[in-house]
Amino acid sequence: MPNTVTILGLVGNTIGAVLLANGQIILGGIVILLMGPIDALDGAMARLRGEPTEFGAFVDSVTDRYSELVIFGGLIYYYLQQGDWLYVILAYLAAAGSVLVSYVRARAQSLGHETKVGILTRMERYLVLVPGLIFNIPKVSLWIIAILANLTALQRIWDVRRKAHKL
Repeated sequence: MPNTVTILGLVGNTIGAVLLANGQIILGGIVILLMGPIDALDGAMARLRGEPTEFGAFVDSVTDRYSELVIFGGLIYYYLQQGDWLYVILAYLAAAGSVLVSYVRARAQSLGHETKVGILTRMERYLVLVPGLIFNIPKVSLWIIAILANLTALQRIWDVRRKAHKL
């Protein structure tokens, strides 16, 4: 059974994303800020209760990706309503880079390689996005994430390539 804290984090981030989609950027940012500790607690709580499972870790990871995507989806919807195509595309690139950072790591692990390199991991993306929302400058955050998340994915690809060629 998935941890209710994990689901609560996803629901809270979805509420934040709906607020973003409706142009309530600061309030959406505050809700997403409040969900950060909840997202960080779910795995720790399972370990403390002595209940960590592979499936629980899987659900935690998947809901983290959904949370990121729903937040970027909220921004994409908002910028679509504004007719601001540059930032629709930028939010898409930020979402793609964010997912690829995690995917490259997971795919590398499935091949027996560990890769955690990169300048914009999930925590750093959160630390870039949330202040940008709260200070109502989401465009700055999107530029940073779109560029650096994709660069991080490329860094991980190169890291796996280097490790694979050493074999």
